[in-house]
Amino acid sequence: MERRLHFVLVHGVGNGAWCWYKVRSLLENSGYKVTCVDLKSAGIDPSSPDRLSSFDDYNSPLMDALSALPDDERVVLVGHSAGGLSVTRASGVLPGKIKVAVYVAATMLRNGFCTEEDRKAGLPDLSEFGDAYDLGFGLGSDHPPTSAVLKKSLQRKLAYHMTPPEDAVLASMLLKPGPIQVLSTARFVEDKEVDAVPRVYIKTAHDRIIKPEQQEAMMSTWKPKEVFVVESDHSPFLSAPLVLFGMLVKAAALAE
Repeated sequence: MERRLHFVLVHGVGNGAWCWYKVRSLLENSGYKVTCVDLKSAGIDPSSPDRLSSFDDYNSPLMDALSALPDDERVVLVGHSAGGLSVTRASGVLPGKIKVAVYVAATMLRNGFCTEEDRKAGLPDLSEFGDAYDLGFGLGSDHPPTSAVLKKSLQRKLAYHMTPPEDAVLASMLLKPGPIQVLSTARFVEDKEVDAVPRVYIKTAHDRIIKPEQQEAMMSTWKPKEVFVVESDHSPFLSAPLVLFGMLVKAAALAE
């Protein structure tokens, strides 16, 4: 019997597997297999974001899930926002497990954050909003912050301004601090196989977190096979789930 196409969905900072609930339902109702991963300290994972030792520590649930797949199974790996770093890392280490890599409003940097240009393109710049984050200082107040979550007063305005109100409320109840220290220092210069995996980028046209011009900068530096554009905020899995679902299915077909 033919194996069902398998989508593995990876959340961004502060989110968890829960954020994909609409897209997961659409995919599963269409006959696809879906796995939604909670990275370390995210979703229902009990780890502290202030105590993670490295990006690979944070990303280990995804790598474990991919490593456990049958030898002949290849997945459609989807990452949102900072989840793009997880997709890139997996593509470099386990390229044989990935049919196509899909970046949704995501950080798409071949080698991670190695240069100032990488940081300018791939890190949110919310300086115009002043003190936009609640920060955690796991190494002490005299060290850089180890975790951050967008202030509740700004979540709707920045991340969910095109999202239905009830989903924006749900997200505000479930968002957790993300491990910004290990994310912002992620580097993958040793991952030589990363270009073996075809990439698709889904650009969010009205994004206030990873702004459209940042997404364009990353795509111009590391050109994907295909680009789709969704008229959404930073959270199309909530604000435009049906459109995103269609784009994910199209992206999967490009690797045939």
